[in-house]
Amino acid sequence: QVQLVESGGGLVQPGGSLRLSCAASGSIFSLYRMGWYRQAPGKQRDLVATITTRGLTNYADYADSVKCRFTISRDNAKNTVYLQMNSLKPEDTANYFCNAHLTRVIIGGPRVGSDYWGQGTQVTVSA
Repeated sequence: QVQLVESGGGLVQPGGSLRLSCAASGSIFSLYRMGWYRQAPGKQRDLVATITTRGLTNYADYADSVKCRFTISRDNAKNTVYLQMNSLKPEDTANYFCNAHLTRVIIGGPRVGSDYWGQGTQVTVSA
């Protein structure tokens, strides 16, 4: 089992910045692909960004709508993933969820492909 706790959401003006954090506990953090998803009212949950550790390198991927504005990063020593959001737009308003997706075998652990979610943190971009 993995427990995820997000923080850092809030109200920001268009063009502003926010940094979200997600602290993980309960398993081997580096074996999980970490991601941020968002869900606006009445809409489906969409992928924002993911980051995977392979060896000493982290590989990030982004939704087209946030490329060049958002940056995902992770600190495996602190079991934490971050989402730096710059040049925020009103359409970025949503509840942001942290996700952990197991990509490697953990003996005695959950099955590969298991997904875990945080409780979400609200981001509102408005003047």
